[in-house]
Amino acid sequence: MKQVKFAIIGTSVITKYFLEVASSVPEFTLTAVYSRDLQKAKDFGASYGATVFYDSLEALAADQEIDAVYIASPNSCHAAQTIQLMKAGKHVLCEKPIASNAAEVKEMQKVAKENGVVLLEAMRSVHDPAFLEIKEHLKKLGTLRYASLQFCQYSSKYDAFKAGADCNIFNPIYSAGALMDIGIYCIEAMLALFGEPLLVTGMGTFLRGGIDGAGAILAKYEEMIVELTYSKITGSQLPSQIQGEKGVMYISKIAEPNEVRIVYNDGAEEVIDLPVCKNNMVYELETFIKAVKGQKDADEFAQLSRGAIRITDEVRRQIGLTFPADQKIGENAYED
Repeated sequence: MKQVKFAIIGTSVITKYFLEVASSVPEFTLTAVYSRDLQKAKDFGASYGATVFYDSLEALAADQEIDAVYIASPNSCHAAQTIQLMKAGKHVLCEKPIASNAAEVKEMQKVAKENGVVLLEAMRSVHDPAFLEIKEHLKKLGTLRYASLQFCQYSSKYDAFKAGADCNIFNPIYSAGALMDIGIYCIEAMLALFGEPLLVTGMGTFLRGGIDGAGAILAKYEEMIVELTYSKITGSQLPSQIQGEKGVMYISKIAEPNEVRIVYNDGAEEVIDLPVCKNNMVYELETFIKAVKGQKDADEFAQLSRGAIRITDEVRRQIGLTFPADQKIGENAYED
C-alpha cells in the first residue's frame, strides 16, 4: 500500500479536525507542517507525528519527499499557495471555498492540468455517502418543486468581533464572510443535487468592515425554486427540505447529513438508512487519495467548484461584496 506523504498549511481548528480523521486513512502520512511562525509549526505538528517543519513555502515546494498538501489557510491565500505548490508537482487538497473568485479557480485548474496533478476542493458534504443516498432517493418525491437548504451557525468568533476584535472570518481582506464560509455548502449541495440554476438572486446582511454576516439566495430552475439560507450571526435547528409532488424530504444538516427522512403525501414516513460517521471530512480525503493514485476521476468535483464560485461571484456582485483579491482579476498575478 503506497503511502501518500502530506504536508499541511494552516494550524486552525479545521486542520485539527482534518488530522484527527486522517489518522484513520491507511494511505495518509503526515510528514510536514508549514506556518509563517516556525515554532508554531513545530508545536502544532509534533503532536500529530510530523517530522519536518517549514516557514518558507519555497522550501516546502522544493521538498521532493512531499506528495500532497492540504491547504487550510485563509481563503485569500488559497490560489497563490495552491498554484505555487502545483507548479512544484504537488497534489493539493484545498479547503472550501477553493478560491476567492472564478478567475482564480480557472487559473488553478489550468495549472493543475498543465502539471499533471490533482486539485480537489475539500467540500466534505458532496463526498459523503449519505449525500449520495439523498440523491438516490430524490426520485421518490416525484417532480421537484421547491427546496430550502440552510446552514445557520452562530460563529464562535462573533462575540469577539462585536466587542471590537479583528477576526479573519469577518474580514474581506481574507475573502471571508458568511457566503464564502458556509453559504458555499448550500450552493454546492444545490448544484450537486439539481444542477445549474437558470438564474440566482442574492441578499446579504452586512457587518462592520463591509463583510456579510448572513444572507439568502433564490435560485430559479425550469420547474422548481431553491432557497438557500446561511448565517454566522444566528443559529438554527431547522432541517433543510426538498419538496416534490409526492412528498417532502427532511435533511438534518446539509454539511453533514446524518438524519434524512421522507414524509409522503398520505402521511407515511420513511427513514433513510445512512452510514454512521463522526467526522465526514474522511470522505473528501479518501476521494483525494484515490484521485492521486489514479483510481478516481475528480472532474465532476472540479465542475462543482467552478459552478459554485461563479454563483458566489454573481451573488457578491448583486449585494456589493468585494474582496481585495478581486483586484487581481486580469493581472498576471501568478507568473513566476
